[in-house]
Amino acid sequence: MSIIESEFRPANWCRNPHLQTLWAYFFRFSPRPEYRRERLELTDGDFLDLDWLEPNSVGPLVLVLHGLEGCSQSHYVRGLVTAFAHRNIRSVVMHHRGCSGEPNRLNRSYHAGETADLGTVLSRLHDREPNTPMGAVGFSLGGNMLLKWLGENPHTSLVTAAVAVSVPFLLAEGPRRMQRGLSQIYQWRLIRLMKQSLIKKFAHRPAPVDLHQIRRLNNFWTFDDQVTARLHDFADVQDYYARSSSRQFLSDINTETLIVHAEDDPLMTPAVLPREYELSRKIQLEVSQCGGHVGFVTGPVWRPQYWLDQRVADYLSEKLTPKLSAI
Repeated sequence: MSIIESEFRPANWCRNPHLQTLWAYFFRFSPRPEYRRERLELTDGDFLDLDWLEPNSVGPLVLVLHGLEGCSQSHYVRGLVTAFAHRNIRSVVMHHRGCSGEPNRLNRSYHAGETADLGTVLSRLHDREPNTPMGAVGFSLGGNMLLKWLGENPHTSLVTAAVAVSVPFLLAEGPRRMQRGLSQIYQWRLIRLMKQSLIKKFAHRPAPVDLHQIRRLNNFWTFDDQVTARLHDFADVQDYYARSSSRQFLSDINTETLIVHAEDDPLMTPAVLPREYELSRKIQLEVSQCGGHVGFVTGPVWRPQYWLDQRVADYLSEKLTPKLSAI
């Protein structure tokens, strides 16, 4: 495959990257799916919560990975699983540890390079339905996890096809970008959510970090250095970013994979984009000049359309549905 220009064309009224990024968050109406929740107990004593949306009891299944501090009710997740349901494709949203509305049990939580939990979930789903074609979709941080896992497991048969959207391929670039201009609002919002989660988690048990000091952290570099790296056994923030960035794993991916990215993503710089020689032959990277971060809004202002839902659902429907004839 190769790097190609995306077919996405932004709405005339929505060309600003921040408007592309924030429009759906504030103004999109999408129904709240009636999920069925399942809790997976893990061997280390922790748990993962899965939210299922099943328009039928058979057929392809897609695992969805949300972004930083997201969940199954995030606007981009609701839109996508609804698009899958319209195609009679089942979906299941994997909550990262501590993101399902209940703090996880261990001191550790999740991070951009965490792939063991993803592997566990995929293995358990495959054990239940060994003949079911399975896809996977990751948004932002979840996309980084997915691409890293695919590169670490080039011989996997657990995933038939995958999609990654708005991926921070080089993790150090995000904090640099979010220190400038209006992009600081995303840093402020996400850091605030992460601090709230941490404080809630350790409200009634000893914390392995100084919560008074944590309250004063105001950027990703310091938070990831003093919290993320420390809780997940990285030497420091540089070690965390270097080892967890997905770009170095792309050449080893052997699963049919679509990556969707916008050059004007306000949460990272254009420098994150991989070069064509870094991509395996199984990857198709579609790049648009405009689109923001998990945005891709088109159509008239009185009836906006969310191109990303259709692109992802169409791609996985094409890749997964024909496999049913072989069962």
